[in-house]
Amino acid sequence: MRNVVKWSSILWLLAVPCLAHEPGLSSAVLKVLPNGIEATLTFSVADVENILTMDNDLDGKVSQLEFAYAKTRLAALATEALVVSLNGSNVITGEPSLLLDEKNNVDMQLFYPGATSGTLKVQAKALASLPKGHRQFVTVERADKRIAERLLSSDNDSLEVSLSAAMTSGEPTEPVPSSFFEFFVLGIKHILTGYDHLLFLFGLLIVSTRFLDSLKIITFFTLAHSITLAVATFNLIEIPSRIVEPAIAASIVYVGAENLWSGGKAPKGRWLLTFAFGLIHGFGFASVLREMGIASGHGGILIPLVSFNLGVETGQIMVAAVALPLFWWMRTHKAFVQRGVPACSILIALAGAYWLVQRVVG
Repeated sequence: MRNVVKWSSILWLLAVPCLAHEPGLSSAVLKVLPNGIEATLTFSVADVENILTMDNDLDGKVSQLEFAYAKTRLAALATEALVVSLNGSNVITGEPSLLLDEKNNVDMQLFYPGATSGTLKVQAKALASLPKGHRQFVTVERADKRIAERLLSSDNDSLEVSLSAAMTSGEPTEPVPSSFFEFFVLGIKHILTGYDHLLFLFGLLIVSTRFLDSLKIITFFTLAHSITLAVATFNLIEIPSRIVEPAIAASIVYVGAENLWSGGKAPKGRWLLTFAFGLIHGFGFASVLREMGIASGHGGILIPLVSFNLGVETGQIMVAAVALPLFWWMRTHKAFVQRGVPACSILIALAGAYWLVQRVVG
C-alpha cells in the first residue's frame, strides 16, 4: 500500500504544475432582506488592476493611501459590477462601501432597496471587463440559508431565482467549503458515499489476484479521473450530467458483465479499460465542485481542485486497503471463486443497470 501512496503522490506532483495557470475568480454574495438585497463583491487586487489602476507608484503593492485615491473610480466600478433586477425591473443601488482587506482583496458592499418577492435576476456585468476565463461565484442567501448559487463566466453571466419559491422551501443547506482541509474532507466524503464509484471499484478489484494488477488499476483510475476533473473544473470541456451519470452507470454494468465473461479472472489489459472509464468518472467528480462552489473562500480554483482530488484519492486508498485483503482472503476459498465472484458480478451489473435506467428515464 505504500507503493499506492507513493505513485499517487508522484502523479499529483507531476499534475500540479500543469494546473498552475489560474484564470481568476471573484465572488458575489447576495443576502435577501425584507427591505432589499445586500450584496458583497470580492475581487483580488490583481483582478481590479485589470480594469483600473490603483498601484500608482508601480511597486507591485496597493497601499491604503493608493486605495483611498482610487475610491471614486472604484465606487463607479462597484455600482456597475452587478445588475440586479426584481420582477423584470432593475434596482438602483446606493453609494457602495469599499474596503481593502488584510488578504489583499477589494470588498465592495452594495444595497439594492425594494420589496424582495417574485423573481430575482443577477447579472455579473463586471465579467465583460475582466480577462477571458475569469469566473465569479454568485451565492444568494435568505435568513442564513443558501437558496441559489452558480459559477458565472462572461459567456454565462446571469443567475435567476424565484424568491417566492425560496420562501416556502424548507430544504436544509450545507456551508460551502472554503479551506484546503474542508475540500479534502469533501473529497473523502464524496468517494465514501459515492456508491456508484465504489461499486465500480469493487467490480475491478474483486477479480484482481495480484498486488501489481491492483496497483495499476488504482493508479490509472486515479490518473484518468484527475485529468477530467481538472479539465471540467477549468471549463475546458463541459459534458452535461444527463450524459455523464448514465455513462458512469453503464461502466458499472460493463465491469460486472466482463467479470462474468472472463470466468472470474482479471481480464488482460484491464488497466486500459479502467483508464477509459476513469475519464468518465472524473466528470462526475467535477460536478460536485461546481455544485458546491469551488472558490467561495476566494482561494482560487487550484487549491479546491487539488485538495478535493487528494481527498478522493485518500478515500479510494482507504477503501482499497480494506477491500483488497478481504477479497484476497475470500479467494483462497474455492467456493467463493466458483460461485461468490460470479454472484457478486451479477449483483454489480444489476445495480449498474438499475442506475442506468433510472438516470436515463428520470
